[in-house]
Amino acid sequence: MYEFISGNITELTPAHIVVENGGMGYFISISLNTYSALSGKQASKVFLHQVVREDAHLLFGFADKEERDLFRLLITVSGIGANTARVMLSSLAPAEIRKAIAGGNVDILKGVKGIGLKSAQRIIVDLKDKLGKLTESEEIFAVADNTIREESLSALIMLGFPKNSVEKVINRLLADGEITSVEDLVKRALKKL
Repeated sequence: MYEFISGNITELTPAHIVVENGGMGYFISISLNTYSALSGKQASKVFLHQVVREDAHLLFGFADKEERDLFRLLITVSGIGANTARVMLSSLAPAEIRKAIAGGNVDILKGVKGIGLKSAQRIIVDLKDKLGKLTESEEIFAVADNTIREESLSALIMLGFPKNSVEKVINRLLADGEITSVEDLVKRALKKL
């Protein structure tokens, strides 16, 4: 029903964004890829996908149409819901997901939290032919922020992981070093949770 929303970004976390438009604030769930693309911006255009359930009307937002198209393809696969698709897009870049599906690489897809062998195989079988319709656009987004730990913790808790487990994993990863961004930390944490 909704194509996009343009407005001022009043809140931005790795798991959601609040966009003010026409005096109203819209809560929109996002992936880490979209978070990286929108970091540091005051205003933005966010492409939307609406999910209507009995108990909620949810908005999922994307920095570009290509990521939204991939999200929409992923949720057509039996057993893959909107939140699982968002976790996939937070764990892997859209280009990595497309490459894994096109190459039939089950192991890369299995590396995503919540995706088992059968789900990974089903994604490949269902989407391999449809993927040719998507356009390629690979972008690298850099995130420089002093609150990497807090934002990563918030994102993982909002994705449904228990706070105690998340804190332990994040602390362990930060102690090991080599963490360059929130996206990097969350992706590594998702593999350990």
